[in-house]
Amino acid sequence: MSTVKISAIHVVVFDLDDTLYPERSFAYSGFDAVADWLRKQIKCPTEPAKRMREIFETQDRAHVFDRLMNEWGCRQTAQMVAGMIEVYRLHTPDIKLYDDAHTILTEWSGRFPLALISDGLAHVQQRKIDALGLAERLDAVILTDRWGKEFWKPHPRAFREVEKIWGYRARSCLYIADNAEKDFQAPRKLGWQTIRIRRPDGIYAKIASQIGSKPDYQITSLSQIDLTS
Repeated sequence: MSTVKISAIHVVVFDLDDTLYPERSFAYSGFDAVADWLRKQIKCPTEPAKRMREIFETQDRAHVFDRLMNEWGCRQTAQMVAGMIEVYRLHTPDIKLYDDAHTILTEWSGRFPLALISDGLAHVQQRKIDALGLAERLDAVILTDRWGKEFWKPHPRAFREVEKIWGYRARSCLYIADNAEKDFQAPRKLGWQTIRIRRPDGIYAKIASQIGSKPDYQITSLSQIDLTS
């Protein structure tokens, strides 16, 4: 396993999903909560959590609830799906940090300012942050949805906010994330250094880097990073 050595770093910023914890575990946790709710609403022809996990691993990942209701022949699909979505979004996640994320956050605490930039519905992302105990481990948490969806990545506002907070710019800032489609466009345009973590179980691991947004480095574990200020 090769080591990525980077010097002159003054602030480190992380993505959340599939960077600090496995996003799949959040989905599975949500399916368990939805399954409990479904059993109270209707007679389930199949084991709901198991079937939702199976659908999640197909190309219909974005339509798990609709597909399940259609398979069951539910006559109130729209109403049921709306309830499932609400339960999924509001459930208390059963998730934990990757081991390497826990180690790195501990090792880098006090050495560098540590921040988080994450897209997604703010109240959902906040539940993840609370479950992972990240508020106590990071110096700043930026949920782009609090400004509106138009400020989700690749919009640069969140990255400029980090520069404003600490006064560091360009190559002294490092962003670590997983999604090659959107994560690296803004920081690269601002001259930041970027690392893509391509975890074997990552949902976006198979997506190739995009032209104009290719990260500076690629790793499979945060333990591969060797930073100096």
